[in-house]
Order: sequence, then structure tokens, then C-alpha cells
Amino acid sequence: MANGTPVRRLLNGRFAFFQEFLRHPLEIGSVVPSSRYLERRVLDAAAIESARTVVELGSGTGGTTRAILRAMRPHAKLLSIDINPHFHAMVSDIDDDRLIAHLGDAHDLPSILRHYGLDAPEAVISGIPFSTMDRQVGAEICQVISNLLVPNGRFVAYQVSNRVATLCRPLFGTERVALEFRNVPPMRVYHWQKAS
Repeated sequence: MANGTPVRRLLNGRFAFFQEFLRHPLEIGSVVPSSRYLERRVLDAAAIESARTVVELGSGTGGTTRAILRAMRPHAKLLSIDINPHFHAMVSDIDDDRLIAHLGDAHDLPSILRHYGLDAPEAVISGIPFSTMDRQVGAEICQVISNLLVPNGRFVAYQVSNRVATLCRPLFGTERVALEFRNVPPMRVYHWQKAS
């Protein structure tokens, strides 16, 4: 098969993901990329099809990024942020005019949105591992997301642990959660809808 085939891209992505997990285990929430079942559950929770601006925090090798792009409207924009230069380079190679790949930190989301002239997001999807980051840092990121989301906007976080729920309850209220077993490891998909 040619280098650009979906199967080869998938295998290369999984290998790269595992390598980066070994190098930076506290920055990456899993040893392998998300399954298509997890991607579907995340997209359904985020109501991507109606969003004009979507933010992805922690793009990894780009599997979820591609799934978001497939579900998005033709004129919507996706800002995909990753702190890992290797993952950022992989996502930057995705050929879609609706995608803005940014190497940076979720803390800086307000200035990143301004830099690209993007409106406040209707959906924020996060795969960054809240369970391994400093609790205060996680709380600050949740506050940034809460401040930026439009009224009725959705925040979706797919996580191994429940720390994100404890951080977000004071901001968004009680979470909705589903468990996706068809993923390695099984993931909790949390989502909130900001009050109108």
C-alpha cells in the first residue's frame, strides 16, 4: 500500500502516539489514539453539526480532528491546539481550509482566538488529561472555557478519571457522562451545556 493510505496513516499515527506518550506521559491521556466509537460519542455530545466555531484542545495525531472536520458545516472553523510539537506537525498536514492548527497552551485560548479572528466557540472538545495536570492549572483551563463559550455552547471532555467533573461543576453545574468501553482505555465522555 502507498504511504498515504488510511491504513498506513492509522498505523503511523498509533506508533507516533505511543512514542509521544512514553516521552510525555503527563501530557497525553492515553497510550493509543481514540477509537471511532469514542469519536462518534464525543461528536454527538458536542453537537458539532450546528457549530460555526469549534475548539479542540489536545489534538493528538489528528484522528478526532479529522472526525470533527467530517461532521462540521462547510463554512465552520476548527481551531485545534496541541502543546506537543510532534502532534502539532501531524495535524498541520491535514488538508482542510476549515482547520487552524496551533502549537500552544489551552491557557492562552482567548488570545489564540483573537489572533486568528475567530468568534467565541459553540463547542469546545478536550482530550487533554485533567487527571495528570496540576489541579489549579486544570481549574484555570475550565474557567477559560466557561468564559469563552457562547450561551448554550457545549464543553465535552473525554477522560480516564473524573477530575474534570469536579473542576467543572462549580462553573457549569452537574455533568452528563457516558462511558465508552470500545476504546483503549475505556473513556468517560463528560459534557456540559452553558446556561443561556
